[in-house]
Amino acid sequence: MKLTLFWFGFVASGAFALILLAQTASPVPRIWDDAALADWATPVAGLNVRPAHYSSAEYYSVPGDNLRTYPVYHPDSEPPGYWQELQKKKPEPLVDISKIKTKGEWIAAGELAFREMDSFWSRTTDPADIAQARDPRNFEGRLKMPDGSVWGPRWVVTPKGLTLSWLACSNCHRQDHPDGSITAGGPRGPRSAGVLPINPAVPGAQGSPVVVQRFFVGDSLSVARWRMFTVPWAPDERIEKTRESQLEPASLNAGDPGIFNRPHGSPFYATKIIDLQNLHYSRYLDATGTHRLRGPEDVARYAAFISGADPMDFGSHRILTDEQRRIRFRYTDEVLYAIGVYLMSLDPPKNPNTAPQAILDRGEQIFRREGCVNCHTPPAYTSGKLTLAEGFELPSNHPNRNDVVQVSVGTDPGLALKTRKGTGFYKVPSLRGVWYRPRLLHDGSVGSLEEMFDPARVNPDHVPGGWKGPGVTQGAIIGHSFGLNLSASEKQALLSFLRSL
Repeated sequence: MKLTLFWFGFVASGAFALILLAQTASPVPRIWDDAALADWATPVAGLNVRPAHYSSAEYYSVPGDNLRTYPVYHPDSEPPGYWQELQKKKPEPLVDISKIKTKGEWIAAGELAFREMDSFWSRTTDPADIAQARDPRNFEGRLKMPDGSVWGPRWVVTPKGLTLSWLACSNCHRQDHPDGSITAGGPRGPRSAGVLPINPAVPGAQGSPVVVQRFFVGDSLSVARWRMFTVPWAPDERIEKTRESQLEPASLNAGDPGIFNRPHGSPFYATKIIDLQNLHYSRYLDATGTHRLRGPEDVARYAAFISGADPMDFGSHRILTDEQRRIRFRYTDEVLYAIGVYLMSLDPPKNPNTAPQAILDRGEQIFRREGCVNCHTPPAYTSGKLTLAEGFELPSNHPNRNDVVQVSVGTDPGLALKTRKGTGFYKVPSLRGVWYRPRLLHDGSVGSLEEMFDPARVNPDHVPGGWKGPGVTQGAIIGHSFGLNLSASEKQALLSFLRSL
């Protein structure tokens, strides 16, 4: 009898504990899941094999990082005693799972993490670097946020003490407005005239030589940059030459803030920094559809992938050295999942200044008449599918075959065929929010909707309004010829309609 009562009490107390746990914390999905990873990546064109991934066991062999960060203030605006308090602080979680019970709380936690998470590879305890973050001269002529802080550098309290670091997600994925405000998750573009530069002259920016060499440990800067872009199965002589050169990253980036040369891409076939505010309309990540997007977990996986969980193996081709090819850092699942939930909740802002309804109606009629709806299907204004890059033939056994529209819009195929991001495809983007985007097409070469529908852009003497490429001053922006033959009034109606989406 006593044993029965004991057992009943044990079970009852255990059930109560589970109920209490469910009320105090929301479960976190396992992000790096072997089964989910198996069909996540799209095969690479020219090899028809998926890029490799680290196993779940390899990934979780490293402790997760979940550390709150703190602002770096303009020296003339730092709250009294702030610096002294920072040095006394103990590590705190950026995402506190014990306080999350609802989807709304996940979204709020994800927004905070997206805006304030730092890049591990940017962290430094070098006294000289920290001194620069305390030197008023490095903040002269830089934009100050309303609270007196600056955008970019962050303080991180780690178990080993105070560290200087740099924003991760929101350093690149932000939209700078003429009034000096910033929208996290928006698309980057050229800074408006008269607007102060944002980032101060403080070490640790993403993509800097120090950060690149920390990831590509043991490499000189030139070898590290070569390792970022080399394509062993389709070598580009211009990339191969950089292995022994001393080209600065800025000379390859063409000085365009809307372009970021992430590993696997190319300085010569650029990818723009995308607008994340319409992510939930997509079924693939990246302009070339490198990975499936099935929900917030895939967003989290991609964040892990681009922050270091990438062995860079492509069939028999190994990019990294043995020392580089290992997990050295990861964020905790709750940090990445929160960011995924937040980004999948976003929707592009509506244009507050649209044309009269009669013009919008006419523009929609033209949009449908010209066949735009076949790919940019309402209400998402994308089919979510992939189109063929010019010159790519779809293998009969391709695993993404059911998502492929077997036509090409004829845009520059370089990114899709000549880089490690090259899948042979370009994804159909959503036109939601196209009214405020400063860069169009996958390479950001088009600078406005007017240019997109200007017949002169296909001429060899055209001067692109967007990204041009290293050493390029003019050249045709080929492909996507839809709407190039419209009359002036038809074009105006169509543009008005697109700006209302």
